Amino acid sequence: MAVLLGLDIGTTSTIGILIDSEGGTLATASRPSELISHHASWAEEDPELWWSNVQAVTAELLARTGLKGRDVAAVGVTGMVPAVVLLDRNGRILRHSIQQNDARATREIDAMRQAIDPERFFRLTGGSINQQLVAPKLRWLERHEPEVFRSIATVFGSYDFIAYRLTGARHVEHNWALESGLMDFGKRRFAEELVAAAGVDPDVFPSIRQSHELIGTISEAAAVATGLAAGTPVVAGCADHVASAYVAGAAEDGDLVLKFGGAGDILLSTAKPVTDPRLFIDYHVIPDHYFSNGCTATSGSLLKWIVRELAAGEEPKAAAAGVSIFSWLDRLAAEVPAGAEGLVLLPYFLGEKTPLHDPYARGTIVGLGLHHRLAHIWRAALEGVIFGFRHHVEVFTERGLAVKRVFACDGGAVSDLWLQIAADAIGRPVQRIEHHPGSCLGAAYVAGVGAGLMNSFSGVSRYVAGGRVFEPRPAQTAIYDRAYANFRETYERLKTLYPKLERND
Repeated sequence: MAVLLGLDIGTTSTIGILIDSEGGTLATASRPSELISHHASWAEEDPELWWSNVQAVTAELLARTGLKGRDVAAVGVTGMVPAVVLLDRNGRILRHSIQQNDARATREIDAMRQAIDPERFFRLTGGSINQQLVAPKLRWLERHEPEVFRSIATVFGSYDFIAYRLTGARHVEHNWALESGLMDFGKRRFAEELVAAAGVDPDVFPSIRQSHELIGTISEAAAVATGLAAGTPVVAGCADHVASAYVAGAAEDGDLVLKFGGAGDILLSTAKPVTDPRLFIDYHVIPDHYFSNGCTATSGSLLKWIVRELAAGEEPKAAAAGVSIFSWLDRLAAEVPAGAEGLVLLPYFLGEKTPLHDPYARGTIVGLGLHHRLAHIWRAALEGVIFGFRHHVEVFTERGLAVKRVFACDGGAVSDLWLQIAADAIGRPVQRIEHHPGSCLGAAYVAGVGAGLMNSFSGVSRYVAGGRVFEPRPAQTAIYDRAYANFRETYERLKTLYPKLERND
């Protein structure tokens, strides 16, 4: 029996898991991360905190299980995509990472749209020029932090950075390369003209590797830092949303996963690549399979903002009831009718990614009256995130992609209210995946495949179970049809205003 370690470098926490090769989960551990936003639309994190978290999580896992570092047979890392981590020529971190949902580079995005024909960009990458691309962020640094820009020697992602700290090997996993907007999708290599648009030397981008490929082994220095054994194999790892969808059961054509993390991911498994400029395209963990997918810039992070800024008075009540503040607010919101009595919340607190690709969009609450309470705002937030998912489902349908099964996973999926809203608003049954520890499980299992310890990719299903199925209720769906139309119209009426707010016109 082999023991495998998976590490997830998430937006809100670093999570680790130890599994055995026979379907058992031995232990999980986590440490909090911090999203840093010093200015409107900025989203940064400290890579050194990720590394400290990895050390702490690994030590806790070994201590709780009584295992030694030498007992771990392989390691995989997953993380958010495409976070931008910058190193100088000595391997030192130049600044905080710029996260995938950072929307500061609006001017540079506009310039890129002028410099590169969007149709040409789509043919090369399978995607569109949007706020998560790496090139505009690098150009922003060139303009605002020129000393940092001139010192860049390596550009890669969150999980690539941790794999580098573990092994000393520099690489990027192919989904980071793809979602960066720098990769030729057909040729699976960085495109010269797109790298030129970033204004950096092509050598700053490491080689591209598939998720299950071995990229190195634990170094002596990393062994001292983590307690793992030097020489332990490490694979390239996975994009977090891809790993999470894989664990949730998205293995067949038409399987749809709703991932309720800090951001909201929606992934549709396909047997062939289907591209659309409104969406993202990713490689599945399973070779020769793909995900047509999208991401709402905020999801759980929006709920945390509401708790932090608006719900302080409810904390004692939640504690007295013996439930979390999130469960308490769900209880209150469950008493509010579908549609939140006319309240519309656009969850664009960090701009919006797919399918709008609008970095200027901002969080908006429309329709407030004196009869509305915090419970209405909470419900409108839950509905707003789901309406973003529904918009994606409409795009999938327009592209001729059939949605056959819908699964829900990650932190927000513990909410019965949220999943019932999803079933009602999307109009399809939604199944919660139980015992889903997150993307870290996918990273651990893929490490086992890469190290030759697992016979197939399908065995990951042994570690999770299908849970409750939330059925759509026709009467509620009819209400949500109208509320969704209002949601879409609200954005259409405001989208020309948002850039003016950015400029303070």
